[in-house]
Amino acid sequence: MSWVFILGLLAIMLAVVSSGQSGAEIKSWNAFKTLVHPETGRVHSTRNDTPEPLLVKSDRVIAIIAPNTDGLNDTAEPAPVYVKIDSGNRDWYTTQLDEMGVDHATDTAQSIWTQLLYTMGPFLLLVLLVWFLIARSMRSAGGGPGGMLGNFGKSKHRVTTKEASTVSFNDVAGIDEAKEEVLEIVEFLKNPKKFQRLGGRIPRGVLMVGPPGCGKTLLAKAIAGEADAPFFSISGSDFVEMFVGVGASRVRDLFKQAKENSPCIIFLDEIDAVGRRRGSGFSSGGHDEREQTLNAILVEMDGFEQTDQVIVIAATNRSDVLDPALTRPGRFDRQVHVSLPDLEGRMKILEVHAKEITLCPEVDLERVARGTPMFSGADLAALINEAAILATMHDKDAVDQADMEEARDKIRFGRARRSRKIEEQERTATAWHEAGHAAVQALLDDADPVHKVTIIPRGQAMGATFSLPEKDRYGFGLAYLKATLRVLCAGRIAEGRKTGEVSSGAAMDIQMATNYARHMVLEWGMSERLGFVRYAGTDTQEVYVPEKDYSQDTNRIIDEEVKAIIDAAYADAETMVDEHWDKVCAIAEALLRYETLQSAEVTTLIEGGKLDRPTVADLLDAERTEPSPSTDKAPQQDVDPEPGDGFMPSPA
Repeated sequence: MSWVFILGLLAIMLAVVSSGQSGAEIKSWNAFKTLVHPETGRVHSTRNDTPEPLLVKSDRVIAIIAPNTDGLNDTAEPAPVYVKIDSGNRDWYTTQLDEMGVDHATDTAQSIWTQLLYTMGPFLLLVLLVWFLIARSMRSAGGGPGGMLGNFGKSKHRVTTKEASTVSFNDVAGIDEAKEEVLEIVEFLKNPKKFQRLGGRIPRGVLMVGPPGCGKTLLAKAIAGEADAPFFSISGSDFVEMFVGVGASRVRDLFKQAKENSPCIIFLDEIDAVGRRRGSGFSSGGHDEREQTLNAILVEMDGFEQTDQVIVIAATNRSDVLDPALTRPGRFDRQVHVSLPDLEGRMKILEVHAKEITLCPEVDLERVARGTPMFSGADLAALINEAAILATMHDKDAVDQADMEEARDKIRFGRARRSRKIEEQERTATAWHEAGHAAVQALLDDADPVHKVTIIPRGQAMGATFSLPEKDRYGFGLAYLKATLRVLCAGRIAEGRKTGEVSSGAAMDIQMATNYARHMVLEWGMSERLGFVRYAGTDTQEVYVPEKDYSQDTNRIIDEEVKAIIDAAYADAETMVDEHWDKVCAIAEALLRYETLQSAEVTTLIEGGKLDRPTVADLLDAERTEPSPSTDKAPQQDVDPEPGDGFMPSPA
């Protein structure tokens, strides 16, 4: 590049110097005087036969001579000629021109070198600026990978110290076993000699696995807040860029800096972005930047010495797609499962987040925990926040139980759409549909207890029947599944018997019933014809064509068994609805009147009792006739009992 630059510079200088020349040169001053004397007539005339003035510069005198001047200008156009003069005696030359009566003008322009500087100055400044930026980028890159591209090869990690972290283990609840495992890591970093006394070594890597929102990243932040060691955190997607080789370069840079600051912790969040199994799926056949990054991680983790004291913690919710070379002992020695919290865990998580808001003394967090099965820690945090927002919007001094449960319903199903205009026919169909669910669910001993049933639209649903499970379920019994299928079928049956036709309102019921039945046949071995065999393929989401390790005859039997299970449940549900039609009608008519019924009210109606509480319209009429500021808000608590106490949505 340098020789090209020098040649270009010389060419520009030559052009500037040559542009300073002014035509043919006259060797002597006397010959020039003879040429430009007025009597010769060789100076070019421009206006009114007046010769064009000569130009006297610092080192020469220039004249424009007429065309076709022998020996000087053989062209048909005027041309310049010049004679060099002594720059120190320029006045003497101008005096002689005055004595001859030759009109002339003095040029005050700079010398040729000054002109050269003015001409090339901007270009030189631009070249120097580009040169400075390139040199600076090369210095910042440290001469390593990345070269002239500067910091592309540098790791984008964030370093967190104990003082800078605001999260501790006291902020982590509901995942006690996972917290105990990482506490050992913190203890090793604080006192490594304690573990080395008996010859043991600390795990090189810890892989945290679990569904989204369960607290994997929060647990890593707590480690940073508890450990007296630097905490390097980076996401898996930060390794991959548009340039080939950048990911591997950043991996090497990250581990190099970690070893220089040991003992320390490296946290790789969402490691499945670069750690997916090699050689799976479809490839374009070109260079795979992700695989090169994974190879760099494998090499760096295998290159740890026992004295490095660098611990790698990774988090992912897709451990099934990780490369086996990454999860083997020696790289990630431990897999910490951060699962969804159970009842006790949800209770602790709610208590942690409830410290940040003002709660009424009568709020029962245990009922809220019972009504939120399968909620993650992030869902519970959002529930507390939504409850505080709802209480604020209603100008309350504290968050009460109604706010907590309305927030729970909103997170799971969406906001209640009370302003939606519904045709009376559609409203009637919805009431009998939900009454069918509620009646059959209340009559079945193996189903979860009914908690609440409503025909107020929420989210995409026109109504809903909620249940409150007595305990967390980690598996499904056959009796529970059969009862659930009958509950799912009862809504369509009751609606069809009342309206005389079927509608699309049972679409979600049909989907859930089909899913349950297919799981019973394909995965849980609950089909007598197919027996104790699993027919479901492996779910790795790495293939586009689902696996089927069975014949077409078996496939036909599977379809027949799924339909037989649903048909049997539908027949049982139809029998129950027919036998208890009066109870279904009682619940449906109450729903049309009150819109929402609690579990005790459903039980009263099934036992043949009556409800005597006022409706929304009755309370509004009472407020119009007897307005009282002191009682404006009191009846509002009883106007709409929704949301009730904790719930679990039934399969309906």
